[in-house]
Amino acid sequence: MLDHNHKEPTNEEFADTPRKKGGFLRAVTTPFGWLLRMVLGPSKSLTEDPASPKWESPSRLALGSFFRRKLAVAALAVLLALFLFVFVGPLFLPMDVNYTDALQANIAPNYAMLSLPRALKGQIRDINGYANFTVGVSNDNRLFMWGYTKDLITGLDYSDFPAEIRDGNVCAASAGYDHIIAITTDGKVVGWGNNSRGQYGAADASDDLLPMPDALLHGTVDISKIEQLTCGYQASALILDGKLYLWGNSAALLNMDELLEAADTYTAQNNIRVKKIALSNYYAAVLFEDGTMTGSNLIFNRESAVSSKNGKIKNFKNYLADKEIIDIAATDNCFAFLLSDGEILVNGAAKYGEDEIPVIGDGEKFVSLTAGTRHFAALTDGGKAWSWGHNDGGQASLDGVAADRIFAGAKQTYLTDAGGKLIKKVGFRGYLFGTDSRGRDILTRIVHGGKMTMTVGAVAVIVSSFIAIIIGCLAGYFGGWVDLLLMRLTEIFSAIPFLPFAMLLSFVLRYYPIGETMRIFIIMLILGLLSWTSLARIIRGQVLSEREKEFVLAAKSMGVRERKIAFRHILPNIISVILVSMTLDFAGCLLTESSLSYLGFGVQQPQPTWGNMLSGANNSIVIQNYSWQWIFPALFLSIATISINIIGDTLRDVLDPKSNREK
Repeated sequence: MLDHNHKEPTNEEFADTPRKKGGFLRAVTTPFGWLLRMVLGPSKSLTEDPASPKWESPSRLALGSFFRRKLAVAALAVLLALFLFVFVGPLFLPMDVNYTDALQANIAPNYAMLSLPRALKGQIRDINGYANFTVGVSNDNRLFMWGYTKDLITGLDYSDFPAEIRDGNVCAASAGYDHIIAITTDGKVVGWGNNSRGQYGAADASDDLLPMPDALLHGTVDISKIEQLTCGYQASALILDGKLYLWGNSAALLNMDELLEAADTYTAQNNIRVKKIALSNYYAAVLFEDGTMTGSNLIFNRESAVSSKNGKIKNFKNYLADKEIIDIAATDNCFAFLLSDGEILVNGAAKYGEDEIPVIGDGEKFVSLTAGTRHFAALTDGGKAWSWGHNDGGQASLDGVAADRIFAGAKQTYLTDAGGKLIKKVGFRGYLFGTDSRGRDILTRIVHGGKMTMTVGAVAVIVSSFIAIIIGCLAGYFGGWVDLLLMRLTEIFSAIPFLPFAMLLSFVLRYYPIGETMRIFIIMLILGLLSWTSLARIIRGQVLSEREKEFVLAAKSMGVRERKIAFRHILPNIISVILVSMTLDFAGCLLTESSLSYLGFGVQQPQPTWGNMLSGANNSIVIQNYSWQWIFPALFLSIATISINIIGDTLRDVLDPKSNREK
């Protein structure tokens, strides 16, 4: 029945009619609208009738099918997290490629190197450490130890105190690289840990060993006359009533014999007591109570030293001639000397900012010094603590913090008040993934190594895909002699044994004077140039199928150039196949790069990759005793390749019309 009251809207009324959200305007053929429909499919707003069928583009259907597969979504999330980890992580975990620290070698995952035992925090008498564990003595004569206390090769656990050490009977203790020396309240000198180089107790006679003095080995000491107890790398020293006792491995502490002789001679001739000794990795220096010092000629004959007041000092020995030294300290490779006027001199191989002495306010001066492995710390007469040098854990970040006393571990700094209560602690907490045989943080190297491995893999895939697309499209579209020539070229490249040839080229590159960056870039190109053949064959087959379809004939009839038909019309129709192949090839390139690096023909140390990290762990000792050095790189490499393969397989399934059926 007709409605005679129906009235067609005028143009003005039609213009004022509300549109459905995203209606006609979204259907306008603007470049943005065209791009949107190409990616997401036709807009739903083109269909005003809700009862009409809803059409979705193949890309949207494939996307929906992909995200309905939980395993693929999980793999994608893991891969994205991994990309963020290795590409954003270096911003938070900077790495010095050439950094090594033998004192921190082969440490298992540990994050307790900064944490003092609760019972020590309120009554600290002394804290010191030389390597990966630290010892402390409380005011009530209790001994504490924290950090990484095990040696997996020898089976030693330094926290297993000997029977002579009881609760409340230790008045002094010091930690070396692999041993501990403690003095009990009844004056007995006790040592434990590694004694292979005469670090304590009785030792076999050897030209390289200076044995522990009999007075300490078999007797007791007057604990009221103990002035300093310190340990270093396979060496120990005790200053008792102004006399120096020094023992250990003279092949490690190179001036041990001459230093002990010089100290004994000087004290005997001048009746001057020894005040303090400082042990570095290779040399030691002794300070006397008259403000003079003795040590290796290498210390005095340095070409220059750095002064906190006068900058670089060219003749260090002459500069000290009329100066009074009141304190000394030593890191691995540097010595610091505190003069009576508050001036600090730093002498040695300052690789990590040890000579960047902080500037303090007028009217203040430094009055005491201490040192860790690669940093110095000092107190002023105004009761403020400063630290400088290597700062990988914040141990050198003190800039005027109020304190009465200051102590240093290997990579830690502790501040206390006059009563021994902890005020502040800064420094390195430990290693989540442990360290390798050169003392390098495995977590940091995994982050930077993953960035390198994934970059090499990505560039190799891009190069190989670019070559494969050109070769495959040209061979498939033109056919004939072009196809014959290009496919024979493909067969030649595919006949080359990939891994041996890549190893040969990488080996040859070693003898060319090129930088490491260029060498890595060439490795990327080698991987790309040798891995394009399979994808080229796939593209050729797809193009052969597509070129027989009507849209190609229509394009030819319209006069479109052959090059545009091949690369602008046919290539987009096979892009899904290319994406799947690139995804799977990416995982393959990761494994190939890792294999080359593992065999020593890829990216070379010290630049890390997951492959050469595994290569560094390729011996029975590491595999059996230091499992974290190969487990973590292998785990990350496995996670990356498995995730990529899952994503690639899923893409192949959802983009294949024959298998893309929901069950």
